[in-house]
Amino acid sequence: MIKPAELPQTIAIFPLAGALLLPRSRLPLHIFEPRYLQMIEDALKTDTRLIGMVQPNEVPGREGTGLHSIGCAGRITQFSETEDGRYMVTLGGVSRFRVVNEIEGFSPYRRCDVNWSGFDRDLGSDEVDGSFDRPRFLDLLGRYFDTKGLSADWDTLKEADDELLINSLSMMLEFEAEDKQALLEAPSLETRRETLVTLIEFAMRGGQEEGLMQ
Repeated sequence: MIKPAELPQTIAIFPLAGALLLPRSRLPLHIFEPRYLQMIEDALKTDTRLIGMVQPNEVPGREGTGLHSIGCAGRITQFSETEDGRYMVTLGGVSRFRVVNEIEGFSPYRRCDVNWSGFDRDLGSDEVDGSFDRPRFLDLLGRYFDTKGLSADWDTLKEADDELLINSLSMMLEFEAEDKQALLEAPSLETRRETLVTLIEFAMRGGQEEGLMQ
């Protein structure tokens, strides 16, 4: 486990729309662009092996792709190389951060100075959602999966810890990039669950209006 004092001031940034990483969660990545292959190689040489996942943020009238102000850093916990030179990587979510400024330079990938303040809870133990009504939530989730034609391992979902269940669904379900950002920025697990419920209900309204959670 990384300690607060070990978090670096500058990290590599991987701006990937729709990809959400949360603390204590795992995100598999398939790396094939040369600049990001270099990013992985450079990160593996550091003590923390951290990469910052940030949602791109299009700014009207601005050249290039902007970045949202809050992202989440992940530690490379698994790494393998394919025969044709691609990397299969798993990031373990460590902590969220705020982007302070982007560093100009000759690096092929983006790098930013970041601030870790305000996210101390991310480095702690698993969160628990004390107001979580799991049966009601799973009922809503079941109707959502039916609407979308999705299947699930319901035994695993029923037994998963609160944080694992809510964070995994937040990362895996298909939502717009701005919605993913809202899930990332939720200040607590309870708030993230409430945001997730709102997004699921909104997604269902096109095909199944009745019986939604209030």
